Parts: sequence; C-alpha cells; structure tokens
Amino acid sequence: MSRGESIKVGLGRLIPGGRIAGIAAGFLVAAVLVVGIYWSREPAMFNVQDATSARLDSSTAQQVVGSTSTVTLISAAQTLLDKPGGYLSNDVMPPGLYLDNIANWEFGVLVQVRDFSRAFRENFSRSQSQSTEDVDLNRAEPKFNFDNNSWLFPASESEYREAIGYLESYLARITDPNDEEAQFYARADNLASWLLNVESRLGSLSQRLSASVGQSRANTDTAGESSATQSTPARAEVSVKTPWTEIDDVFYEARGATWALLHFLRAAQVDFEQVLEDKNAQASVDQIIRELEASQRAVMFPVILNGSGFGVFANHSLTMANYVSRANAAISDLRDLLSQG
Repeated sequence: MSRGESIKVGLGRLIPGGRIAGIAAGFLVAAVLVVGIYWSREPAMFNVQDATSARLDSSTAQQVVGSTSTVTLISAAQTLLDKPGGYLSNDVMPPGLYLDNIANWEFGVLVQVRDFSRAFRENFSRSQSQSTEDVDLNRAEPKFNFDNNSWLFPASESEYREAIGYLESYLARITDPNDEEAQFYARADNLASWLLNVESRLGSLSQRLSASVGQSRANTDTAGESSATQSTPARAEVSVKTPWTEIDDVFYEARGATWALLHFLRAAQVDFEQVLEDKNAQASVDQIIRELEASQRAVMFPVILNGSGFGVFANHSLTMANYVSRANAAISDLRDLLSQG
C-alpha cells in the first residue's frame, strides 16, 4: 500500500470518531445553554400569609406577632438557595459561571435579607436599647453577612443555611407560649428604624439606575448645613455614568432588591397592622407595595436596553429607577407618619 493510500485509510478511520465527538460536544453545549436559560428565570413571588400558615401548621405552632415577618425572611433566604440551579453567585462551572444577571439578582435579595435580619437583631427583638440581643438572631445575622462569592472552605450556601437554622430556632421560640425570652416587638420606632435603612438602600439604587445615561449632577453632599465639612474637597458639579458593561448588573440587582423588599413589606403589614392603623398609614404601605409590584413586571426583551430618556429605544434602567424612586419617596412619607404622636 502506498503512503497516500495509507493516509486516506487513516483519515477514514478518524472521521467517524471525530463526527461522534463533534455531535456530542454540540449536544453538550446545547444542554448547557438550555439549562442556563432555565436557571436564569427569576423566582416567582409568594404569598407571605400562605407561607406562614403552611410552616406553622406543619409544626402545630400558633401564629403570633412577628411570625409572618420571620417566616418571610426565612422563605426569601431559602429561595436564594433552593430556586432552579440553587445559589449561583459562587459557581465556578458553566452554566452558573456565566449567568451574571441572576447572580446580581441574588445579591440584591441578599442585601435586603442582611438588612432585615439586622433589623431583627437590633430592633424587632429588643424592648429597648439597653436590652440583650436574642441569642439566635445574634448568630444568624453575621452568617448572612458572609462572603457571597465563597465556593469552598466554607461555601456561601452552608453559611446561609446555618443562618436560616438560627431563624427557624427563633421562630419556634417566639411561637412557644412558655418561652418569654424570645420576643418580637411591633412598635412604630422599630419599623421606622428599618425603613430608614431601606430608604438609604433604595436611594442608592435609584441613583445608580439613573446613571445608565450620562448625567451632570450638582454636588449636594454638604447641602442644607452651612457648617458641614467633608474630608476631601469635591467639585461643585460631577459627571456620572454607569459603564455599559454594568448596566444589566445594576438593573438585576435592583430587581432582586425590590423582589425581597416587596415580601418584607407585605409581612410588616401583617405584624405591624395595629401600629399602621393607629398612625393611619396603611394606605402609604399599600402605595409602596404597588410601586414595588410594578418593578417586577416581565421584561419583554431579551437584553436590557439603554436608550436615551427620550430616544427611539427603551431604557429599562430609567423605568426601574422611576418605580424605585417613587417607592423611596413613599417610604420617606411613611416614616414621617410613624414619627408623629
């Protein structure tokens, strides 16, 4: 057999194997893409009262003040870990590795979970500033503040599951009529303290969303107080613009934050019902919830558009900023109502 003929025979033997390998690789890539699309879906909203009833009925515990907020915090944290694909922010393999939108959604939820758990530890579970912190909440809140990108030693998921375990212990204790140490205090000052932090978070998100288009802003860092100073001098006018590679990141972080906050406010409506009625503030909470619900409408385009404010194409970030800003303004009004005698 000549050299040329032997080469042809060799190629003939290799081609079928190469085709099989190519087909297998194609199927693998297609499977990864399909799974990635499925994992990228944002979790649906849940009914906080139904979730509370289901959890308490399964444990034969009785619903008390604070049980709805506690169950809602637990459910939101569990959603991060148990949604399709699980917790993806620390994934090092595809498809989780490249799913940055859902990872930013997770971070938005996580920040609100951290803030709400801090409110439990510092305000809701304490009768006054000199009272002792609850032992379970004292352990849960630091666990939620663990690095959200840790893959191993320990993994973020393991820390967050431990935090959920402490919250479940706290829930069992406040629903136990024989345990007087675990408490949830539904007071106007407690609610206002948490809302002050929510207002700050939403204000920051609104500014970052609005910066999707370049803006020149007057520096108002020390406005309103003639004696105010700052460590480093700043220009009277600053230019801000979110890099185009981060626009969708900020958008989905805001989607996650408003998703979590929507559930927490619905829970607060239940546990702080008497406080809100006394302050005639139920309508204010309803309005905040409506704005947050509007922020959860389906995005009818496969990518986050960044058109100019009055241009041909939509700007999803500015639309989201509108709802966030309106909710933020309503929260400010609600805090004013709560502070009134």
